[in-house]
Amino acid sequence: MPVISTDKNTDALSLTFVAEFDADVERIWQLWSDPRQLERWWGPPTWPATFTQHDVVVGGESRYHMTGPEGEKSRGWWRITAVDAPTHLAFDDGFAEENGEPNGDMPVVHGSVSLEDVDGRTRMTTVNQFESVDQMDQLIQMGMDEGMRLAMGQIDELLATARA
Repeated sequence: MPVISTDKNTDALSLTFVAEFDADVERIWQLWSDPRQLERWWGPPTWPATFTQHDVVVGGESRYHMTGPEGEKSRGWWRITAVDAPTHLAFDDGFAEENGEPNGDMPVVHGSVSLEDVDGRTRMTTVNQFESVDQMDQLIQMGMDEGMRLAMGQIDELLATARA
């Protein structure tokens, strides 16, 4: 499993995942910047993602849905807030209505991804910043923690397939 640590910090209102991969930083960056690669791991294995829009520039937007085992869809969106390719990406992440537009009744999380070289491997640190402890608890109860671990757990296989 590539996730080497998870830290839920209620004082900082954050949930942080640290993972390491046997690939260089530029390769891991592609997993975030290329929608066809992103959809191969974003979302747990039983809820694969489909990105219909993915514009990785400051102010750019992404639209996606995850499809559950019974065909149900959970829709989401990102608004890109920072890009420093190939080492940093930040975005607001929220739930979407059926038409793909943001659902104002659901929480928005600020996510950031940092990639750094560690002896030829890449350490990926993903920080999810919440607005309140209640919001953090709500999303963790909805499966965010487990879902992120399962999603990131698919990256090693994706990297191995690409090398083969």
